[in-house]
Amino acid sequence: MFKLFGWKTEGNFSPDIKKYVIAVAPHTSNWDFVVGVAARSIFRIQKARYLGKSSLFKPGIGWFFRLLGGYPVDRSSSNDMVQQVTKIFNDHETFILAMAPEGTRKKVEKLRTGFYYIAKSANVPIIPVGFDFGGKRVVVGEPLYPTGNIENDMEKMLEFYRTIKGKNPELGIS
Repeated sequence: MFKLFGWKTEGNFSPDIKKYVIAVAPHTSNWDFVVGVAARSIFRIQKARYLGKSSLFKPGIGWFFRLLGGYPVDRSSSNDMVQQVTKIFNDHETFILAMAPEGTRKKVEKLRTGFYYIAKSANVPIIPVGFDFGGKRVVVGEPLYPTGNIENDMEKMLEFYRTIKGKNPELGIS
């Protein structure tokens, strides 16, 4: 179906890297989820997990999001999510976590930093991925190992995302 609708992939995930954070942007539409699930199969990273707001995991439909690799999180509390997710990375030999660095489908002026601090704390790379609806392509960037210089590292991430056009470009990263 992916290719039938004209989509293609660019880049790949190294099988040598067993733990990493996938930072998918721009996140401007619910269609990102559909493209992401399809791409996960094409790239053979079916075990990739994602964090979702807890309201998605309520009885009735919650089983579906869990089946697709979701972990519910309560974004309304300050529950030290970085340490919780770092523990998950540390407890597994292989763990892949996909996150939207904007944290929302709305317009944002800058990326949130949780994905960065999770990767830094867990000592894993961040792999930028873009869903380019303009070119109908899923682009996998080179791994970025957080240096601790967040301004410099975020600028490298933004350089990658500037080449990507989301489903609703007006909602993309400024």
